[in-house]
Amino acid sequence: MQITNTETVPDREVVEVLGIARGNTVEARNVGRDITQGIRNVFGGELKAYSELLSKARDEAISRMESDAEAMGADAVVNVRLETSNITDGGSEVMAYGTAVRLQ
Repeated sequence: MQITNTETVPDREVVEVLGIARGNTVEARNVGRDITQGIRNVFGGELKAYSELLSKARDEAISRMESDAEAMGADAVVNVRLETSNITDGGSEVMAYGTAVRLQ
């Protein structure tokens, strides 16, 4: 499965568009992480625990999008985009979506 944020896969021709493939996950912070990151926020610097949490969520959303595309019989997902949104206090959704296609 090829995943790209471009409209096409280099040196490959799209022969069929199968539809939108998508995957999402909702991740929540935890109290222990909030305390340590709150302290770090006072002194400045990267909030590494939150960066790691969002990276994990992004990877999970992309994996779920890939599974959705495979279920459609796709060879690739093009025009991939990622979005985040705040679902609840302390919980964020990461969504990956793109166009599932068959390649020649």
